[in-house]
Amino acid sequence: MEEEDELLLSIQLLLKENNEEEEKYSQENRVKAIKDITGYEFNDPIILQQAFTHHSYEEGNSSSYDRLEYIGDSVLNFLIAKEHFLMYPDLDPGKLTRLRSANVDTEKLARVSFKHELYKLLRHNHPHLDRQINEFRDAIKEYPLHSTGLIDTPKALADIVESLVGAIYIDSNSSIDITWEVVKNLLQPMITPENLQTHPVTMLNEMCQKKGLEVKFVDLWSAKGEIEVLVDGEFVGKGIYEDKKVIAVNRAARNAYIQIVEKLHQENIGHDPS
Repeated sequence: MEEEDELLLSIQLLLKENNEEEEKYSQENRVKAIKDITGYEFNDPIILQQAFTHHSYEEGNSSSYDRLEYIGDSVLNFLIAKEHFLMYPDLDPGKLTRLRSANVDTEKLARVSFKHELYKLLRHNHPHLDRQINEFRDAIKEYPLHSTGLIDTPKALADIVESLVGAIYIDSNSSIDITWEVVKNLLQPMITPENLQTHPVTMLNEMCQKKGLEVKFVDLWSAKGEIEVLVDGEFVGKGIYEDKKVIAVNRAARNAYIQIVEKLHQENIGHDPS
């Protein structure tokens, strides 16, 4: 019996050593991959490992990226706000806020994660995340720059960009300059005032207000996964998305906006005296 116990202990120790060796190489590969992507080489590979560890991934005392994401979000917002403040001296605070938001929102950062294949470094045990990533990859093909709330974005893709920014900031002894060098390259192409898109709900409301039209959203989401839009009591469009109500609303607003613009265009043609 003692011999069996000793054999079992030896096997356990061997497995532990193998796992530790595999993790060492995994960390080395992760450091190299991030250096290739960002140009930055981590001094502490453990903090880099943490930056790509989802809270669903259980491994001893391994911490998730939640705290790094927290600091990375703040640093990222500051860096983009500072850059826009200096680059666009004539923009008012409202437009600066919209521009900053567009460059650091969930979809934008998820696109960064996908473009640079950062998501491949993510350690997780989330049962549906891989499917969501694949769906996001297909969805963004229709919107080269940004969908403005029309597609579903896996939050984890954006989280690891923020946590990576936070990890670089901490690992570089809180160097804003070093962190900015990484951020400004990662976020290319940046959204500018020239290609900044208006949210579909805002577009619809502003146009209808200008034309003196009354907009009403009819909530059928719980029953049918869709939202309908009435303008002056007349049905003009709808949006469907069963997983998230907000996306159904955004799609309904965009569909209604397109329909109204087309209708107004046809009416103008009909009234053209020529």
